Amino acid sequence: MATSTHQGASRPRAYCRDAAGAPVRRGYRWVPTLHHRPRHAPNRRHADVVSWLIGIGLGMTLALSVRTESFGDLSKAGGLATFGGRLSALAGTYLMLVVVLLISRLPAIERSLGHDKLVRLHRRFAPIALALIVAHGLLITLGYAQAASRGALHEFWVILTTLPGMLMATAGFVLLMAAGVTSYRIARRRISHEAWWLVHLTTYAAIILSFFHQVWTGASFVSDPVAKLWWIGLYALVFAAVMWYRLLVPVWRSAYHRLRVVAVYPEGSGTVSLVLKGHHLDRLRVNGGQFMQWRFLRPGIWWQAHPYSLSAMPMPPYLRVTVKDLGDHSGQLARITPGTRVAVEGPYGAFTRHAAERDKLLLVGAGVGVTPIRAMLEDLPAHADVDVILRATTEQELVLDEEVAELVERRGGRLHRLVGDRHQVSLTPELVRALVPDLGERELYICGPAGFTDRFIAVARYLGMRRDHIHHEEFAF
Repeated sequence: MATSTHQGASRPRAYCRDAAGAPVRRGYRWVPTLHHRPRHAPNRRHADVVSWLIGIGLGMTLALSVRTESFGDLSKAGGLATFGGRLSALAGTYLMLVVVLLISRLPAIERSLGHDKLVRLHRRFAPIALALIVAHGLLITLGYAQAASRGALHEFWVILTTLPGMLMATAGFVLLMAAGVTSYRIARRRISHEAWWLVHLTTYAAIILSFFHQVWTGASFVSDPVAKLWWIGLYALVFAAVMWYRLLVPVWRSAYHRLRVVAVYPEGSGTVSLVLKGHHLDRLRVNGGQFMQWRFLRPGIWWQAHPYSLSAMPMPPYLRVTVKDLGDHSGQLARITPGTRVAVEGPYGAFTRHAAERDKLLLVGAGVGVTPIRAMLEDLPAHADVDVILRATTEQELVLDEEVAELVERRGGRLHRLVGDRHQVSLTPELVRALVPDLGERELYICGPAGFTDRFIAVARYLGMRRDHIHHEEFAF
């Protein structure tokens, strides 16, 4: 284990690649700077308004469903089961639309809640929506079987083969279940990010298929014009939000900034920095700690969008990202040649100074997780009191170490390096308390592998840190 305070040091000249891809010796250096930029603070009221609207919408959905039922229908054989099936279908469909809306990059909720909270809400609502849709299928089958005095399995076959749109609805259900299963952590570990992304992309197709099923067989569409108008409006709203914020805005932003790779150079073991040059970057509304979805337009990977944090605040006309080889996509970025065009989405995330209520902060970065920490160090207000912990298995994996040290030194903060494997560096409450004696007076920003992040947060909570003073963000969608 190595624990040390900051020491200023000059960065060695880095290797870059020329237009032909050959490594050349250049004097490129990204100078750490304390930025004084206009602040892009989120409006937290936006999240409250959206939450109220979602709740009101759910109430409207259930009320419109109830008003189409009569006591006579409920008292018939299978009436209660059929009603329960319809109600669960509408509630499940509504929640699934909410799930899609949460990841449509609506600025009002993205900037105020942050990507991490949206991911947690997505993971909370999605299983409920799937459970309601499963309940819909079971209850409808049971209700129809009771009404027709047939067995449930026989009735399921009749429904599947005779009702319009049922095969499409079944295909949509299978796609939704595939997306749900692959979202669990045990499944995520076994598939690549690219495969996971493609499976989740089919969620849009599943919702479209369910729309046609609802149009052709749903009681709300067949018998109630008000409910029909309501549902068409919901689908149109979600479709418009996805098309605008996940397709049209990124296309416009990519065309406006016209980013191209101008340099690629190594930062450490399996890690490279990519410097991009673009237009109008002074108008990019970005805060230190945020990430963007990057699409490098070269054969083989142009269709993949991956989330990477900015590893420094923009220095117009330049941006920089630092990436570790963790998979098929990130592994190919070391071979990107200057001149490659880049499409972007974002910036996204609430892992910024605006989330903090205090001026005393503990910033923790493990491995390449140091990238948003390094950018945040530039963007914090001048009076911020910072402690920084960098964690790596070897000295070579202390990515951007010298830049972080320079920024910490300028702020008069304290930098601690924890180097070694798990046996050499045991993350205990005693170690954290020794490094940061005033932990209870600080807010924690942490970025790193899931295991390390979970362990450090558990230690911080054990030492008395409040949950709302802990900030970390997962990259997804």
